[in-house]
Amino acid sequence: MLEGKKILLGISGSIAAYKIAALTRLFVKAGAEVKVVMSESAKAFVSPLTLSTLSKNPVYSNFTEGNQGEWVNHVELGLWADYFIIAPLSASTLSKMAHGNCDNLLLACYLSARCSVIVAPAMDLDMFAHAATQQNLKTIAGYGNLIIEPKHGELASGLVGVGRMAEPEEIFDFVLNQVQHQAVFKGKKVLITAGPTYEAIDPVRFIGNHSSGKMGFALAQVFANMGAEVTLIAGPCNLSLEHNLITRINVLSAESMLAEVINHYSKADIIIMAAAVADYTPATKSSVKIKKQADDMKIELVQTKDILKEIGQLKTDKQILVGFALETDNEVANALKKLKAKNLDFIVLNSLRNAQTGFGFDTNQIQIIEKNGAITPFDLKLKEDVAKDIAHKIREMSHV
Repeated sequence: MLEGKKILLGISGSIAAYKIAALTRLFVKAGAEVKVVMSESAKAFVSPLTLSTLSKNPVYSNFTEGNQGEWVNHVELGLWADYFIIAPLSASTLSKMAHGNCDNLLLACYLSARCSVIVAPAMDLDMFAHAATQQNLKTIAGYGNLIIEPKHGELASGLVGVGRMAEPEEIFDFVLNQVQHQAVFKGKKVLITAGPTYEAIDPVRFIGNHSSGKMGFALAQVFANMGAEVTLIAGPCNLSLEHNLITRINVLSAESMLAEVINHYSKADIIIMAAAVADYTPATKSSVKIKKQADDMKIELVQTKDILKEIGQLKTDKQILVGFALETDNEVANALKKLKAKNLDFIVLNSLRNAQTGFGFDTNQIQIIEKNGAITPFDLKLKEDVAKDIAHKIREMSHV
């Protein structure tokens, strides 16, 4: 499976760097072509000569190499790789990745890479648990990087806790799994809606909801990581996402979201409507700010067009259409009613019964309900893992 794959190993300064010799050997034995780039501080923990011997390629650590000062083309290295694995990932290198700080060759390769980037953090337990570290991990995950979570165990400090880098065999298996699954949706086009819509009352005020867009963005990331070309139509939300297979289109209102969905749905193989679209919009929108009045103010609302229903009527048998339902009572019955009324292939039922689910949370708990009434419940998970469950269900249905 790894035969002919080009793997760039990035090593930052951590005691766990000594393990990368074993990882290099695993990749080479599997038939991969391996090149290594390391920070200066990493050389204190593992010899470049060892890695060069095992990889059968020069090891790079500076922008110039050799007596003549030949330039090391970091752009070329970044573009060469099919997978860029940074292991161990130190807190310092993590921070630089999160903020685009480029002060060594490893970071230059990272910022030039167009391939999948996989990182394996390694640091002391308090460093790993620090809010800054956790935020930096969220930031680089938002860029599309994949994180192999550190393990619980004895650390170099003598303390015991989470921060120990995954073992070489675990990193190898993770990469192998990515290779097996990354191309699952290659050649498929996926249309995803995410976030809320804002319905203007006047230039200052609007009617909206608490949707964060996190579920839709997680879906976009997962499908892109699995090789799909993703069009993400996003309502107003403070989320960022960078992936060369994701095209983001920003919209504001239900009307503008409908226009973009209509414009793109016919090209999509898979359509996932995860946005929380407003059901009503003001009948009239003031062009100037409405001033406070002595009496109560009444706003007349009219229904917006039901985007999901519109697409359900337009979709072909070759397209898969997925909707979401957030219910507070009679959850399954209401979700089934929505599934049938809108001609969905399946519906994802969210619940507000769990305190860690709902708007703004990083976790979600869902049930997938199919046309035939089959219900698959899932445990509480991070939204990126929920997105993977949804992708796997679509994979089953589309036989890819």
